[in-house]
Amino acid sequence: MLTAQPMHPGFTLFGAIHVSILCAAPALAGALSFAHRRFPAAGNFIRLGFATILLVDNAVYYGWQIRHHSLTFPDHMPLELCDASLALTVLSMFLLRPLLFDLAYYWAIAGASMALLMPNLLEPFPSFGSVQFFVSHGLTVAGVLYLVWSGQARPRPWSVLRAMIGINVFAALVGPFDYLYKTNYSYLRSKPANPSLLDFLGPWPIYLAGTEAVALVLFLLLYLPVRHSRRKIKSAATETVSA
Repeated sequence: MLTAQPMHPGFTLFGAIHVSILCAAPALAGALSFAHRRFPAAGNFIRLGFATILLVDNAVYYGWQIRHHSLTFPDHMPLELCDASLALTVLSMFLLRPLLFDLAYYWAIAGASMALLMPNLLEPFPSFGSVQFFVSHGLTVAGVLYLVWSGQARPRPWSVLRAMIGINVFAALVGPFDYLYKTNYSYLRSKPANPSLLDFLGPWPIYLAGTEAVALVLFLLLYLPVRHSRRKIKSAATETVSA
């Protein structure tokens, strides 16, 4: 059982601040979805505005890193799975492309939300870097939920398979980089120092196979509400035609 425990000065895992952060992402998504449905004429403005905010937030973060000489090769490159899910979420909000959203939905909710639950903070809280960690991951999750709850996008049939193939292609691209430069993007070479789900999946490389299994289970669970809603829509359409 997970209990509140200190991670860095000023931040406690599942403490009041952490729980507030976890609640903020779905609350924001819910508020934006309500606004989108209540004011459909402003729907594009809300969606594109949210995408722009997420893009600007990311640009500010990298600008801050450059200014403080923190964006160094090979240790501070945007090669984490959460970096990819953020980019996919931004592109999904701008373009509403089904394939982009098929990946963004699963990667963001299963990946970015897990990062929010078990954050691997590298700086004391509330430093700029630690706050930015929660802002970027929280907005990524909120962006995907907003697209689903507002009815603008939803994963398609076979999207779980596409997401699994995509995540393995991503790992296949990042893995050689980790090997060549002794980095640890997406935790392909070792587990994070802070507590995480990987602690329950055995040593390297066994936990990599365990991660595949966990990802598949999470993706299937995430598809269940989508499948249920599709059945309801199809049933309603059939009843309308019959009437």
